Amino acid sequence: MSTQPQQQPRLRRAGRVLLVDARERVLLFHGTDPHRPHESYWFTPGGGLDVGETTAQAAARELFEETGLAVPVDGLGPVVHSQTAHFTFAGVAYQQEQDFFLVRVDSWSVDTSGFDEVEQAAVDGHRWWSVPELSQTDEMYYPVELPSVLTAQGVAGC
Repeated sequence: MSTQPQQQPRLRRAGRVLLVDARERVLLFHGTDPHRPHESYWFTPGGGLDVGETTAQAAARELFEETGLAVPVDGLGPVVHSQTAHFTFAGVAYQQEQDFFLVRVDSWSVDTSGFDEVEQAAVDGHRWWSVPELSQTDEMYYPVELPSVLTAQGVAGC
């Protein structure tokens, strides 16, 4: 019996945004991994750092690219949650250290015209979710502790 060596995960840092509207709902994108199109999931705006960026700079840049909402880096406020995520995407294993920032808006009409080619292929929609909806759904979302993170930040949801 031969065994394949385990692939070392690609180390990555990321900045992500918990975008919450006046109705106490958080914006999540819906998508799939191109190597596992039958497994869909929901996730927050954000992504990996470009060379020289902080997680706050990446979060602000990604928020604009993915939603059209321009928020200055100092408008993000402090990190409200940090975690290490282990996942694969397009056949590549990642170990991603990520910081989450909370941004509140009255409302926002999401503009995904800034999606890159990978995002255009992998993301098929978005939705605003309340904390109760997240707590009751059987759908997969990340981070898995999102309802408790939002609640700890005073996001009640209806």
